[in-house]
Amino acid sequence: MLAQRGNLFRSILSELQQSVKPPRTPSENIIGHFRAIAEKIEAKNDAQAAQDYENAILFLKSQREHKRLLERYNPLFDLTAEERIKATARRVGLDMPIQHKPE
Repeated sequence: MLAQRGNLFRSILSELQQSVKPPRTPSENIIGHFRAIAEKIEAKNDAQAAQDYENAILFLKSQREHKRLLERYNPLFDLTAEERIKATARRVGLDMPIQHKPE
C-alpha cells in the first residue's frame, strides 16, 4: 500500500507542477491537502480515498489537455478583449481605426 501511496502522490505532484507556469510553483497548501489524503489512504486502506486521488490526477491531466487544445485551435483564447477585436477585424480584412488619446 505504501508503494501505491507513493505512486499516487508522485503522480499528483507531477501534474501540479505541469499545471502552473515555470516561474511559479504549486501552492504548499494544495500539496499539503493531497499529502493528507495520501496518508489517509495508507492508514485506513481507504479505497474511496484512493479512487478520489486517481480522479484528481485524471482531472488535472484533462484540464491540461483542454488548455493545450484551446491554445491550438482557438488562437484568440489568451488575448485581451481589445486584442481579440483587432485580430477578429484583421481576419475579415479590416483594420481597426487608431483611437484618439487625449493627452
